Amino acid sequence: MQETDLPHVTVATVVHRQDQFLLVREFSNGAMVYNQPAGHVEPGESLLDAAVRETLEETAWQVELESLLGIYHYSAPNGISYVRHCFTARPLKEIPNQALDQDIDAALWLDETSVFSLRDQWRSPMVWSAIEDFRRGETHSLSLFKS
Repeated sequence: MQETDLPHVTVATVVHRQDQFLLVREFSNGAMVYNQPAGHVEPGESLLDAAVRETLEETAWQVELESLLGIYHYSAPNGISYVRHCFTARPLKEIPNQALDQDIDAALWLDETSVFSLRDQWRSPMVWSAIEDFRRGETHSLSLFKS
């Protein structure tokens, strides 16, 4: 097995306020898609720190993680396998003039109906799975994570 065959460890956050979810509109493989703030874990970085960092870099929002929503597995059409650790987060404040990652077109607050209407443009099925799990209140304590 080569290193490239290993699953990619990623994080994502479901950030919710006033019946809206924070999503990003981003370029991926030549297309505009919608996703939760998400990304790869950097070497030496904890999953929790990665989730907070990725959310800030992609949305300009500082957040406080509240819980683990779930761990999702997705095999993309390109053959890459992803293990996504998805967290719920509370928005703290938007950082003015914070530059967004280069692939991010915009950070948007969308209600559930709007998110669902964009289903043909989700980056992966994990976008809706996380929202459904959030609605059901399926969360787990952050104390599961040990240093």
